[in-house]
Amino acid sequence: MFTNTVQPNIVSLFSSTSSEPLSLFSQQTDESLAADSFIHFLNDASSLPPPSPPAVLCSMPALDDRDESNIGYGLHQTVLHIQSPTLRMTFIRSPPITDLGDRDLGLKHKWLHLQVRNMGREWSFDIGIVDKSGRRGVVRCSTFQKEPKLAISPVPNAQPVLHLPLSFPQPSSRPLTAWSTITLNLPSLIPHFSTLAGMHQLDGGEGGRHDINRPVTLSAINTPVPGGTYSHLSYIKIYATCRLRRIWLSDLLPDSKVPWEFELYGT
Repeated sequence: MFTNTVQPNIVSLFSSTSSEPLSLFSQQTDESLAADSFIHFLNDASSLPPPSPPAVLCSMPALDDRDESNIGYGLHQTVLHIQSPTLRMTFIRSPPITDLGDRDLGLKHKWLHLQVRNMGREWSFDIGIVDKSGRRGVVRCSTFQKEPKLAISPVPNAQPVLHLPLSFPQPSSRPLTAWSTITLNLPSLIPHFSTLAGMHQLDGGEGGRHDINRPVTLSAINTPVPGGTYSHLSYIKIYATCRLRRIWLSDLLPDSKVPWEFELYGT
């Protein structure tokens, strides 16, 4: 999508307050769970407007051991609410999934940033990365993963999946907000593919959590994995359950000054 375009230092892929926030995304929900699987824009502080029936919002987790009301932890802004008990069936993805086949984002920035709200439920997101030799892999970050694993499928052309653990601040730490900015240095992820493949730290989990890992066979151990120099981001996929405010990429260090609209402001 962006391979042949001039790429500024900061590129915003998603903003929940823009006029067409999902213009670069496709979305999918689990049609068998109409009450529990949906994607909906609402005000974070008030959780209004409610989703259309029969959809029902899940309860909000307590973010402070002394206060279960969550007053003061939300944003007086429109955000995207992604909810489902089946992670792999409910997500947004950029580039959009089309009949013309997959397209690459082609974004070459080193840093990826996501502003998300902890909903107290299991959550995951995928990013596709490509090295300079064209070798492709998927990095999956999940709140239910306990340790880094590499999943390699025997299916032809399937991409290896590097599954990394992800955690939010605990209520006992008394966080100032329910929101977090997750920052990933994309080039630093490349070496983990070959490291885990060499250690045979392979995840066999077709029966794993939420069935979003793939099985592994001994013949799949020789599957090419990304290595060497990072090239670009090919796609991003955000699963349930979370609230999402912004996704952007940059070549600036995480502590660099960003436009004011990228900052988080509490109620």
